[in-house]
Amino acid sequence: MVAATPNTIHLAAEEDSSKRRQILDGARKVFMDLGFDGASMNEIARSAGVSKGTLYVYFADKNRLFEAIVHEEALAHGQVVFNFDPGRDVETTLHEFGEAYMELVCRPGGGSAIRTVMAIAERMPDVGRRYYEQVLEKTINGLADCLRAHVRSDDLAIDDCQLAASQFMMMCQASLFLPFIFQAAPAPSAERIAEVVESATRMFLAMYRAKPV
Repeated sequence: MVAATPNTIHLAAEEDSSKRRQILDGARKVFMDLGFDGASMNEIARSAGVSKGTLYVYFADKNRLFEAIVHEEALAHGQVVFNFDPGRDVETTLHEFGEAYMELVCRPGGGSAIRTVMAIAERMPDVGRRYYEQVLEKTINGLADCLRAHVRSDDLAIDDCQLAASQFMMMCQASLFLPFIFQAAPAPSAERIAEVVESATRMFLAMYRAKPV
């Protein structure tokens, strides 16, 4: 019996990773095109260019496959770094965050993943919960921490920074996110996002900017 060399092991690992990537890319397209219920393992295997037997080597069923795709989507969101430096002017931070956040959630093609997660969350609550915690809650927490720092420096007067962070994010979504996610309108332009975020920032600061004593 001949022992496998390190190079052989390395190539096998690369091939395994490449095959998994191939399957995930094919599955993502099927889920985005057909939704969770419309997708089948046969269709996913065809889209990925692999045999059904190979597909089952990597994923036991389409639930596990879908969970892997949602996890990847969450990781992709997690790699987006917002500048919450508390040393910056709070208005600048809100402007830049609001525009970056809306460009992320309303990016062309990005709505398909959100729609699919929303559609399956009732049946697979763990998937919905993990997506919320890893994507949305993480962003809310980051903004809330930034707001707390500005409360401590007397720039803002906020009792509940977690609530205030959620309020600002929802104001940035006004007239943009729901039409986009329900496919009633295309992804908003950068100019339109800037207008809505500017309005949201003015409203937020009118409510929460610390008043002179």
